[in-house]
Amino acid sequence: MFSGDTTMMVRTLFAKLFACIFLGLALAIVFSLLNTVVNGLFNHDNVMQIFLSSINTGIIALAVFELAFVINKEYSGDASHGDNVVATLRRTIPGFIGTVCVALSLEGLIMVIKYSQLELAGNLYYPVAIICATAFLLAALALFLHLTRDQADGADIEATGTVYR
Repeated sequence: MFSGDTTMMVRTLFAKLFACIFLGLALAIVFSLLNTVVNGLFNHDNVMQIFLSSINTGIIALAVFELAFVINKEYSGDASHGDNVVATLRRTIPGFIGTVCVALSLEGLIMVIKYSQLELAGNLYYPVAIICATAFLLAALALFLHLTRDQADGADIEATGTVYR
């Protein structure tokens, strides 16, 4: 129905649009983070609570920025990486999952610190569940990379010059 050039132009347009939306969202989150820190310091709030909250917000901003970066890199411009879906997933998924795992791990550790300061030891099940889910997510990523290494070896070498094993 559409020619290849039209399809590529629409794909690039939407990729740029979504990348700009997510970059704007990441920027708004960073401004919210700075506003929270400045207001908390001026209002003489608990400094530890301010920084724990700001770390959480900063990690969310980083994950949204990473998503915008991946969208812009993988879906904009020409299809120089080819149509190998497995190779595309092997390039993009590890970075994003890594960022999400860091965010989840920090969130779990922040919750452990918060609950221990507030003497709410009974609530430690939640951060333990978050950390276990993070470990499961990393194991699933490792399994995905292991199971797809044979299908993507040639495409990885062509696209990046390196083989991910």
